[in-house]
Amino acid sequence: MSSNHDDNVAAGTTTTAPPSSSSSSSSFRNISSSNNIPTFDGDDKAKATDFANYFCAYAQLYHQKQMLTDHNRMAAYHAAIMGNPDVFKDKVVMDVGTGSGILAGEMASFLCQSFYLMFTHLTLLYSHHFTLTTIIGTSTTTTYTHVDNTIIVWAAQAGAKRVYAIEYTAMANHARRVVQANGVDHIVTVIQGAVEDVVLPEEDWDGVGLVQEEGDVEFHDDGRKNQRVVDIILSEWMGYFLLRESMLDSLVRARDTFLKPKTGLMMPSHATMLLAPITDEEERRASHTDYAAAMEDWKEFAETTQTMYGVDMSVLEKDFDREQKEYYVLSSRWAELRSECLLAEPCVVKEYDMHTCTVEDARGVGLAVGEDEGSGVPFDFDVVGRSSAENAHDGAVGPISGFAGWFTVDFKSRTDEVGRGVAPEVSNPAHLSTGPVVGYTHWGQQVFHLPSAIPLLADQTTRLDGTMEMMRTKESARLYNIRFRFTSSRRKTGSDKEGGVLMKSKLEELIYQMP
Repeated sequence: MSSNHDDNVAAGTTTTAPPSSSSSSSSFRNISSSNNIPTFDGDDKAKATDFANYFCAYAQLYHQKQMLTDHNRMAAYHAAIMGNPDVFKDKVVMDVGTGSGILAGEMASFLCQSFYLMFTHLTLLYSHHFTLTTIIGTSTTTTYTHVDNTIIVWAAQAGAKRVYAIEYTAMANHARRVVQANGVDHIVTVIQGAVEDVVLPEEDWDGVGLVQEEGDVEFHDDGRKNQRVVDIILSEWMGYFLLRESMLDSLVRARDTFLKPKTGLMMPSHATMLLAPITDEEERRASHTDYAAAMEDWKEFAETTQTMYGVDMSVLEKDFDREQKEYYVLSSRWAELRSECLLAEPCVVKEYDMHTCTVEDARGVGLAVGEDEGSGVPFDFDVVGRSSAENAHDGAVGPISGFAGWFTVDFKSRTDEVGRGVAPEVSNPAHLSTGPVVGYTHWGQQVFHLPSAIPLLADQTTRLDGTMEMMRTKESARLYNIRFRFTSSRRKTGSDKEGGVLMKSKLEELIYQMP
């Protein structure tokens, strides 16, 4: 994915005074939603818009190429599939979002995300601010195809007796060609359509020997044949900071419809969201410089419009300022951070067991979708300033520029009560990290720059105490708003956390869109 993050935001808010519980929650919820994505619950118009915004460009090969050159990604899926041939031998595999077909051929799928959204509004008058202007309604989008032909090829090569490669877009046509070119078309069946609408081919029940696991019903109460005959579901469903683009919904529904409940395996099997404070001053300052430049451009534009055309545009200056601030200052940014940018050990935001997680888990993080006001995932970070002792190299120089979020996924045996000890053991687990210490991945990290950096002082420890919430935007159920509420304090390094506090800030609230 490109780090040229030209994605506008729907809303951003910052307050340094302690907001009341009701006012801050309503502010966050006014721009957020807990709706399902249109693929599931929308009408035909909503589904068509969702396809245009999200899926339409997934059929382009250059997107596939970008994912296939992500070597960390490729190595993890290859190790998980080809390193465990005993798990795949004679099994029925489903690749959700097969794309070009690698996973289905080798037993996994690359649901790669990269959906850029921006509101253009008046900034179209100064179009040099943007590099993409494919306008759909009020939004500008470009997407990266989910399908990865390599994974379906690997799955077949690993010994699967049947691989169902599910692909929503016309990339399915390319997948069929790749499957045939690699000599696995007798094993891989490419099905074009939404996984929610897929029904397994009737002829395969006898031809392939599809069968439910022992104890499961053959037919549902409404007379439909029980489709839970798949042994392994592969998918590369993860988005920026794991959830962006909300492919988790489709994966959960595919699991509940097709996977054998007790013996089936999800690959990846587990996912973890992580958060850490970072120093990234060059980029943080650059965003503020760009914001200031945008406002200077506006003033020039307004003056020119008044002088040359006799039209007063000054009435719109506040709205333009709000839009530009949201875009440049209160929008998350894609980054490929170096390990030295990390200022403290990351904390776990949320962990997912792919065998048990629900659609509700895709809607938000930290009870932002629940009843509790001001709830969220708690975090606390201690950032130690550099020692003033001569030749000392311990501690950080800083300052604290913001937070970074990323994720890891694991391919390992089932740990849930239903499947543990019953499902096949994954003897060679694989791990994929998108954090700063591993080098490039197309996911990178999502960076949330602070409006003002927090300085680090020698021989002092700065503590960040707060919560994080994540909730879908009203404009698109595939995108998210994120709210941080925190205080910062300083104490002498080595002193007790609860004692020796030298300074404590007011509660700060920052709301970002992750576009």
